[in-house]
Amino acid sequence: MTEKAKKRWGDRRDGRLMRDIDPMHAIVPYVYPNRADNEAFIQESIEMEPIFRYVDKKNAELKAKVERGELPESALDDPYKPFYVMLMALVKILYLRPGLNRFVCNMKLYQKDDVSIGFTVKKKFADNAAEGLAFESFGPETNMDILYEKIVKEINAVKDENTLDNSVDMMDKFMKLPPFVLRPVFRFIRFLDRHGRVPYDFVKKDPNYASAFITNLGSIHLKSGYHHLSNWGTTSLFVIIGERKMKPFFDEKGNVTMKMVNDIGLTIDERIADGFYYAKSVRLLKKLAENPELLELRADEEVEY
Repeated sequence: MTEKAKKRWGDRRDGRLMRDIDPMHAIVPYVYPNRADNEAFIQESIEMEPIFRYVDKKNAELKAKVERGELPESALDDPYKPFYVMLMALVKILYLRPGLNRFVCNMKLYQKDDVSIGFTVKKKFADNAAEGLAFESFGPETNMDILYEKIVKEINAVKDENTLDNSVDMMDKFMKLPPFVLRPVFRFIRFLDRHGRVPYDFVKKDPNYASAFITNLGSIHLKSGYHHLSNWGTTSLFVIIGERKMKPFFDEKGNVTMKMVNDIGLTIDERIADGFYYAKSVRLLKKLAENPELLELRADEEVEY
């Protein structure tokens, strides 16, 4: 991996100002300054059978390592899951399609310095259970096994009832302030947000500052659909994984086969790239998810599609 170039005037802590861009991408943020006003929604279906086979293979390998004494028996409490396959596919497209890893702030376009994924974790499946914020960065060397180890560690840490992450802890402290104090405080914080000056400890685990925010609605038996972007933070890509379902597939002769699929919805800030770029990126995401062996490669290793 080559060493990153030094920051220049106009760069942010979390991204580099894009200076050599076409006039349309340069002027559109001034016409439409709010991220939530520039949402493009794309939906795609992912065939699940290849993912199921891959997950079964990885879990068989996990069990074999436990039986050989290479891993503790507790490792079987955290098996590989289809959700992790989708996470790795998302990490890989963010490296191979870096135009998705951009954001507009204060009417300027930036390229993020790293690839990160944010999501919320329900500590328990109960109506009154608390939610935690998960946020993890992934280097270009990341593959399926590296991602699995990092995600399992992060999820277990978030689910720990004795652990309160920094963002939730900060929210709790702010909510103790009276409204007449809270309003001007957050006006100032939003100003800092626009200029990339929010204190790092305040946002280091905030999923709204990740490359992509992902939610697995299938785990709570909801369908995939649209989810808005937020004007807060720097996330330009929101991904929803819905509940699995059977769907008909037709061959060239009109014969039908029923297959298990997952519908995914992607909400993207349309100011960061164009429709052609998004279409190619979604095709790549589908190929990676339906051919999960490709996720054994480094995140930055090219694949044909």
